[in-house]
Amino acid sequence: MIIFPNIKGYKMPLISNILSTRKRFLKSLGAENSIEAYRKLFYALENPLKLKVSNDAPFLDKVISLTDIPVLKFFKEDGGRYITSGIIIAKDYETGALNASFHRMMVLDDKRLAVRIVPRHLYKMLENARKKGKDLEVAIVIGVPPIVEIAAACSPPYGVFELEVANRLAEGNILGYEFDNGLIVPVESEIVMLGKIKGNIQVREGPFVDILRIYDIARKQPLIEIEKIYCRRDAYYRTILPGGSEHRLLMGFHREANIWKKVSEVVPKVHGVRLTKGGGGWLSCVISIEKQTEGDAKNAILAAFAAHPSLKMVVVIDPDINIDDPSDIEWALATRFQASKDLVVIRNVRGSSLDPSADQINLLTDKIGFDATMPIKNKQKYLKVY
Repeated sequence: MIIFPNIKGYKMPLISNILSTRKRFLKSLGAENSIEAYRKLFYALENPLKLKVSNDAPFLDKVISLTDIPVLKFFKEDGGRYITSGIIIAKDYETGALNASFHRMMVLDDKRLAVRIVPRHLYKMLENARKKGKDLEVAIVIGVPPIVEIAAACSPPYGVFELEVANRLAEGNILGYEFDNGLIVPVESEIVMLGKIKGNIQVREGPFVDILRIYDIARKQPLIEIEKIYCRRDAYYRTILPGGSEHRLLMGFHREANIWKKVSEVVPKVHGVRLTKGGGGWLSCVISIEKQTEGDAKNAILAAFAAHPSLKMVVVIDPDINIDDPSDIEWALATRFQASKDLVVIRNVRGSSLDPSADQINLLTDKIGFDATMPIKNKQKYLKVY
């Protein structure tokens, strides 16, 4: 964890790297290992727990301006200063469903933000508001309990409120505060912004360094008009380094869990899944399995691609290979893989918009899988002595 207590020109300190390691991630979930964490996450997603609502919250102590918050410009060619840890909470005007999700927001001035919204749940809520000729009221929370960040980074079905997923993970210990417009935010929020996403106004957003540590392009995106900002009297501004370990873990962990679940449906024993650092925690994956038949590794590769459509490369290994050691994985590829029979190539299928080598207009890419497992028979000659 990193704290910057004295930032020139600001009274508010800055904090980052709260969830920068898998160990901290698992600790926040109360899990001993990743598979236990995946199971807890799925249980919470399938059994969300409504929040108890308080009539008071510490963040109501103080009203501030955007200019009081030490929002960073991370890299030289960034389009502006970016809020990277903001969770936008919105309500569907048609169904009443609530949603909480991470979105990057570029500061335009002391009252306006440009927000990146991809076609998922918040996009649908904004479209429903537009149909009614309305702007979409939102609350933006910054500096919430880690379990809330983990839940907000997930992608449950539409209508499942991520704060209720967090509440289940926290065994009912997430308390909410409800504003007059029906938006519910965590009581334990450092900063809460209230505003509206304008239904028919778009502004330039970007460039921005995304999870692969390369620039995402500038494009027209919706505008948020900020109406009021609350914060705790001793608030910290929470930020996340674009493309850093927190970004990768938050964005990728639920996808890892999905891969584990899908592969477990076709292979009896899955020992581990890792979206790798080299793949930005998004494009590349290693899966550890215990084979029952010779086709299991290829089935695992296909299941992984189905579970996470952005995935581009999969390596399947045996349990004796350390899934967290790139050198050990390379050793398995060097000694257990033959391209003529262990390579899976899938051409011209849906990929990630973040991959610069893909067709980013049609979202098409080629995918590759490596079966780096030992044959079931005659294993002895493949085993390390030390």
